[in-house]
Amino acid sequence: MILNMPSKSSGPRSYLLRAVVEVGFIIFLFYANLLMGEFDRSIHKTLSGALHEIVTPANFAIALTAAFIGHIVVEFLRQKL
Repeated sequence: MILNMPSKSSGPRSYLLRAVVEVGFIIFLFYANLLMGEFDRSIHKTLSGALHEIVTPANFAIALTAAFIGHIVVEFLRQKL
């Protein structure tokens, strides 16, 4: 059973908060995937060494681009359904 709870505010602030949460979650998943891949390639790597290799400006730009594209797709599907 799905409960449709009324939102407290449905203005631009609510939309912005939802967008920030969705983009942040997609970026989190991107970096989690990179971190798992980094540990799969090397057995003797430390957490700080792996983080140093994956947290780069290029990876952040890719994550941000993918997150915004993901947010746009989710919003499109949300409006269609």
